[in-house]
Amino acid sequence: MAKACELTGKKAMVGNNVSFSNRKTKRRFEPNLIKKKFFLADENREITLTISTSALRTVNKIGIAKALKRAKEKGYYTGK
Repeated sequence: MAKACELTGKKAMVGNNVSFSNRKTKRRFEPNLIKKKFFLADENREITLTISTSALRTVNKIGIAKALKRAKEKGYYTGK
């Protein structure tokens, strides 16, 4: 499984470590991902998603059903 958020599509970015002498070495910026279970009341089942913590705030604000609908429209979530 890729290290990407299933609701927002966030994934690792590439950048540089810059030292005091201004030397640059490649590094990766990983998203802050967690595994979280959600209960879908309309389907009466639980799903487990790997989401970023910012996506968790979005789910708390708009609800899991609406967040899943948005993710499916954008192509980030391909589940049932």
